[in-house]
Amino acid sequence: MTGTAATVAGRDPMAGIAAMCAGVACLCVNDAFAKALTEGYSPVQILFLRSLIALPFAAVIAVGTGGPRALVSRRPLAHLARGGLVIVAALMFFTSFRYLGLAEATGLIFVAPIFITALSALVLREPVGWRRWLAVAAGFAGVLIVVRPGAAAFQPASVLPVLAALFYAVLMLSARWLDARESVWTMQLWLVGSSVLLSGLAVGFVWTPVPAGDLWAFGCIALFGTLGMTLITQAFRMAPAVVIAPLDYTALLWATGFGWLFWQEVPDRATAVGAAVIVASGVFIMIRERRAAG
Repeated sequence: MTGTAATVAGRDPMAGIAAMCAGVACLCVNDAFAKALTEGYSPVQILFLRSLIALPFAAVIAVGTGGPRALVSRRPLAHLARGGLVIVAALMFFTSFRYLGLAEATGLIFVAPIFITALSALVLREPVGWRRWLAVAAGFAGVLIVVRPGAAAFQPASVLPVLAALFYAVLMLSARWLDARESVWTMQLWLVGSSVLLSGLAVGFVWTPVPAGDLWAFGCIALFGTLGMTLITQAFRMAPAVVIAPLDYTALLWATGFGWLFWQEVPDRATAVGAAVIVASGVFIMIRERRAAG
């Protein structure tokens, strides 16, 4: 699942599109490795090792782009709280991989932009027009189509990606707790560091010895996760958000392909229809917010 980044006027839209597509693909590779590892490891351990291996990469990127000052934050407790939100969201998402197909879990977590819009109106009291409220309602209808509560095909685990999306939405809105002068790289570094610290407090209770043959998989999660976020951040700097943001949904294509290739998963009709409704609602909200901001 990708994040929201600040937009700088489009310098090279085609390069931005390429970076966004590559970044989304990297994050889907990250999710595929996570799904494979949940077969033998606790999601807590996966998150801890991913964050621990990614921390040096995040530090190098932060210092390389912002100098030593990028290591310092004026709101460390806010970063710690945001790290807790990341952990809860990631644990729910990773746990869902044990029970759901990769495409189904990915489609459900894309309800996050819809949660962001709803929370912006209900909690932050930001103006949201009736068209966006209709899109929010349609998005949640899409969730119901996928989850199918009360039907024989209902799986309680389907709720996990939806809850992960809710915590992810709160994480995005919590960026307002931070000092506006801090760069996106400082935010990313402290987010990873907070994840290491908080997940490290619990990993000892669920630790499973990691054979040498599995270390490369944990390394790939850290590498592709960090690379994906870096590419997506750069994409938002190279092209307008209205062009870049909808490309986030190409993750559904990658998730479907990886699910079929490695686990022989084929989304059923309800999952495909519900995911399409969620995507359409999210894209509409992005366009309306862009027009409102303009």
